[in-house]
Amino acid sequence: MRRGSWKIRIFIGLAIVAFAFIQKCSNKEENPYTGRTQTINMSPEQEIAIGLQSAPEMAQQHGGLYPDEKMQALVDAVGQKLVNNSIAKETPYQYDFHLLADDQTINAFALPGGQCFITYALFSQLTEAQLAGVLGHEIGHVIGRHSAERIAESSFWQTLTMGASVGADMGDLVGNIGQNTLLTNGRDDELESDELGVLFMIEAGYDPYEMIKVMEILKAAAGPNRVPEFQSTHPDPENRIEKIKEAIEKYNGKV
Repeated sequence: MRRGSWKIRIFIGLAIVAFAFIQKCSNKEENPYTGRTQTINMSPEQEIAIGLQSAPEMAQQHGGLYPDEKMQALVDAVGQKLVNNSIAKETPYQYDFHLLADDQTINAFALPGGQCFITYALFSQLTEAQLAGVLGHEIGHVIGRHSAERIAESSFWQTLTMGASVGADMGDLVGNIGQNTLLTNGRDDELESDELGVLFMIEAGYDPYEMIKVMEILKAAAGPNRVPEFQSTHPDPENRIEKIKEAIEKYNGKV
């Protein structure tokens, strides 16, 4: 009985693993705006709905919205200028730009579907062109469908972990591999968004070299002992500067 039970577990585990891989392959599609093939298991409409539903909670976590209409208007104007002069205008996403009241956390982020955020702590250190660099980077995350890709990858690894747990008690090992993969892909997402941000800056008439100054501001914000929030999800600013320089060389004169 034990041997038979073991065989059944292996069979079920392999079936779950096979299902995970088949599902992942069937969810492959080419991003029409970046040309990159991705694993996506939701529509743009679903991304927009997730972003709109999550936006109030994200704002609340950062002390709500910054209570200055002029500053919010600047964030809106710069964000919309980037959208209107780039491929972002052709996408189905709904772009909204939010200035958060948080004056302690140096951070900016985007939710699926077009909800973009920047904290006052970061905003207060930027010129308009540098703000364009930050918002362009966040628009890049939306167009790159990075959150949707992470959700699909997480779903894949959860199913794979379940199969490994049933079949061979290897769930922890597979889960750890999945987590490492997600972290690596996340860093690639940041670099892709940096490149798109440079392109959007150039198209909107901003000096792309200001993006490098943004990296220097982020690096300085860390200080000798403090790790700011952005470094929990972003590569080291020093590593990003070289890639940004390559992107500037790539797009300057071609736009």
